[in-house]
Amino acid sequence: MKVLSWNVNSIRVRKDQLLSVIKNEDPDIICLQETKTMDNHFPKEMLEKRGYFVYVNGIQSYNGVAIVSKIEANKISSHKFCNQNDARHIQANFKNFSIHSLYVPAGGDIPDINENEKFGHKLKFLDEMANFFKFDKNQINIVCGDLNVSPNEDDVWSHKQLQNVVSHTKIEREKLIKIMNKGKFMDTTRMFISPPENVFTWWSYRSKDFMKNNRGRRLDHIWVTDHQKVKSINAKIIIETRSLHQPSDHVPISYEFKLG
Repeated sequence: MKVLSWNVNSIRVRKDQLLSVIKNEDPDIICLQETKTMDNHFPKEMLEKRGYFVYVNGIQSYNGVAIVSKIEANKISSHKFCNQNDARHIQANFKNFSIHSLYVPAGGDIPDINENEKFGHKLKFLDEMANFFKFDKNQINIVCGDLNVSPNEDDVWSHKQLQNVVSHTKIEREKLIKIMNKGKFMDTTRMFISPPENVFTWWSYRSKDFMKNNRGRRLDHIWVTDHQKVKSINAKIIIETRSLHQPSDHVPISYEFKLG
């Protein structure tokens, strides 16, 4: 089974690019973030025509998450992190596992909770994730999404220059690693891809030639429960989408596995 995760930064702008990725990668499940549309405006029909069930949690103009699956879900739910109805989470339960599409707040520009309310919100969101993603050890869960944190020093182009920049501060990195440890998750990308091979999944729009200076960050993640029934096969960063006309600033990532 192949799972793909992508912050599309507007599904309606990027729908043709998504179809192209589907054609090339043939994922079984797709988790999308920043769909930026109400549920009734999400282009469900184009995906249903290709054999997918479509589950969405959206609001107007910003945020929004979705799960697109060749397998029909037994149950769909969403959690309102920090008690806000801001469409940042959706969960699909299947027979043998559950999958989550998640969009963690970016956190603004200033890494100080007293000066920046958005950063405080992000830290509270991460704290709540640590409690939410505590599961029964026999459950298999997959967490996909734009988690807006680069947890390892080599997940960014320069740890020295970015260690006091939001998304790579010590407190954010420690909180994300705590979530992984509490939930007994494996970082599927880093299972198969490590520097000096490129691990970045995001490059700023301000960089006209994003690969020339390659000042990227790894903000997008797929985690899977460390479980004896999970056999990991491969992971991939689909970097070529960043070179398309009107690209998302994030690229898709994928993970292939078998359940024993």
